[in-house]
Amino acid sequence: IRANIASESKREQFQRYLEKAGVLDSLTSVLLALYEETEKPNNALDFLKQHLGVAGQESADTEALQQDLRDMRQRCELLAEENKRLKNRLQRYEPTQEDGAAD
Repeated sequence: IRANIASESKREQFQRYLEKAGVLDSLTSVLLALYEETEKPNNALDFLKQHLGVAGQESADTEALQQDLRDMRQRCELLAEENKRLKNRLQRYEPTQEDGAAD
């Protein structure tokens, strides 16, 4: 009987742990989304994996990578503008093909 009580206590502790971590809420919402799908996916496990990734909180790594991507896109735009300005300046100082052929 003692083993049974200890087992129930461990089970309750584990359940509280899952509740605090938000695991039960995430699983419930993903399973509900699967239930509400009009056309059930061929692979329910893939559906769960995909939606758990979306439903879960983004990791710090993901946020950092997204910020890096935004920064790099902005830098790319700035460099493209600078490249365009420099090409325009260069055209003022370099003779065009036609002008060079006339010499």
